[in-house]
Formats: sequence, C-alpha cells, structure tokens
Amino acid sequence: MSLTIGIVGPPNVGKSTLFNALTKKQNAQASNFPFTTINPNIGIVDLPDNRLQKLAELVQPTRIVPATVTFVDIAGLVAGAHQGEGLGNKFLANIRDVDAIALVVRDFTDPDVVHVTGVVDPLEDIHILQTELALKDLETLEHALANLEGKIKARDPEATTLQSLLKRIKTEVEQGRGVRSIPLSQAESARLKSFRLLTAKAMLCVLNVSETKLDKTGERIKELIEAEPSLFASTPLVPISAKIEAELSTLNENEQIEYLASLGFKERGLDRLIREAFALLGLITYFTAGPKEVRAWTIQRDATAPQAAGVIHTDFERGFIKAEVISCADFLTYHGKDGAQSAGKLRQEGRDYVVADGDVIEFRFNV
Repeated sequence: MSLTIGIVGPPNVGKSTLFNALTKKQNAQASNFPFTTINPNIGIVDLPDNRLQKLAELVQPTRIVPATVTFVDIAGLVAGAHQGEGLGNKFLANIRDVDAIALVVRDFTDPDVVHVTGVVDPLEDIHILQTELALKDLETLEHALANLEGKIKARDPEATTLQSLLKRIKTEVEQGRGVRSIPLSQAESARLKSFRLLTAKAMLCVLNVSETKLDKTGERIKELIEAEPSLFASTPLVPISAKIEAELSTLNENEQIEYLASLGFKERGLDRLIREAFALLGLITYFTAGPKEVRAWTIQRDATAPQAAGVIHTDFERGFIKAEVISCADFLTYHGKDGAQSAGKLRQEGRDYVVADGDVIEFRFNV
C-alpha cells in the first residue's frame, strides 16, 4: 500500500517550496503571487528509514526498494473555496483522494512575500482551512441526503439506515466537529467511505517558520497549543523552515549532515514530517531481505501475517502457510537469517500473528 499526503494551505505560505524540498526537484513553481500552483504537482519520496540501509549493507542485494510516500502540492486555499473562491473547486476535487492532509501555515514575516489576508496568523489560517473543508463536507452531505429521497419513499431499508447516519454526521459537522473525531462503528465507517469526506482524513499542521527562529520552535509550539489545545488534540504540529529544507535539498548527504550539525539538528525537518504522517495513519514497515532485493513494505498497524503477505501479492495471502520472522535488530546482530536461526531468533508464525514494525519476514505459501 502507498501513502498519499496532500499539501494544502493559503497562498504564499511556502507550500511549493516545501514540496520542492521534499522531492529534491525544482518542479513546483514558487513565486510571490496567489494561486501560483494551479494544477497539482505530484512527487514520490522515499520513507526515511536507516534500518533498510543497514539491512542492505549486510545482505548486499541487487537492488534496494524503500517504502514511499506520495506528496501532492495543491492550489492555495482561501476563505470561500467551498463555493469556488480562488481555485476552490479545483482544489477540493484534487484533495479528495489523498490519505492525509498536511495543513501548511505561515509563521514568519517577510515584506517581499505577501500574505493573502494581509496578516500573518497561523491559528487563523488553520481555522480557515478547516472551515472550508468542513463546509465542503456539508455540501457533500446535503447532496447525498437529497439523492436518497427517492429510495426513502420507496421504503428502501438500506437508504433509511444511510439517511440516519448522514443526518447525524451532518449535525456533528455543523457543530464544528470533523468526521474523524466522531465515534463510528466499522459498518458506519464503511458506509461513509464512498463519500470521501475531507474532514474524515488524518491531518497534521506544518508550521513554516523563519530560518532564524527554527531553534526556538519548541517555545512557539507550546504557545500555540496552549492557545487552542482542542485544535491540536488530534492534529500533530510539525515546525519546519521551508527555506532551510530547500537549501538542504541542494546538498549531498555529507554536506547535509554538516549543515544540520551547524544548526544544532541531527535530521531534516522533512524526515520528521514524513514519519509523523506515517504514524498518524497507523502505518508500520516490515522488510523482506534476500540476494535479489531488500525491500520495505507498508502495512497497517495490527495487520496479521496473511494480510502483510497480501501486500506483496494476493496469492501470498490466499495460499498463506506460515511466516518465518526475525526482528530487524536480531537480523543485524546475528548477521542475517542463518546466524539468527542458529541463535534461536527465527520464529515460525501462523495466521494469527500480528506483524511488528521492523520484522524481517519470509513467507511460505501454496496456491
């Protein structure tokens, strides 16, 4: 499975600069005009995971295949977008298919970079973004309820059940709750899935700060959370300097390490952003390691061994027999499968085994 994150925010907050840094390519136009990004830019980024490289150094495979994250840089969102203001309708059509939404807001002043509202206020920007997403969801729910009327008159029991659910969700959204925060049964979640409601998606906030204040972001994050604790209760807040990340993207790996060290950091802010999004969606990684390929696979946390096997191929899940499992730490410590097996660290697991993050697995199957 793949992870897709939509990068959204008001115009001129640094979305395209951030996207360029993420993808290490200057293919998203960034300039001082509202709505510079008209069509969405799409980039695929490797998930940062030093375990994969360590496995590859040990196994020496023909190729290395990391887990990936797809980022979609979408047009700036302004108040009234749900009614088509700015590029609203185009924006909202592009965001429906992403797994998670990164709300990028600005917390720096620059006389040469205009803010669409004229005032730099990250909390207000977040409110505008969340309000527009909620208003579009209300529009979607209203259309869905209207379309059910004929089936309700025909006494369709499924339509009646769906109507009751949609009315409840609509009432909750009108009261300011995102769909993601509403308790739902598994059956209710399944019924809502086809509507692709925007506030049902996982969200995180990216605070684009000045490069001169990056070392003080801990204080700023605390200040924002204390100002509106309910806003950030389920929405991680990740500080990043898009300008620094853009500079880092032009350097080689050793130069990046030196530059980060000079700033007092051990890793790029973008690596933290990717991992936060990964964790937010409840995803983990397991590995396969052999002479042809060392590969990272993305699965949902709590996935069973057959479900994890199905990510490789549906035949693996259908014909699952067992999984030979070694933790990544043991695989590295005992220098591969043979050493781990001799040390008693290789386990035979069956259909009920819940895969752990970092497992190195070889599946046995028969179809």
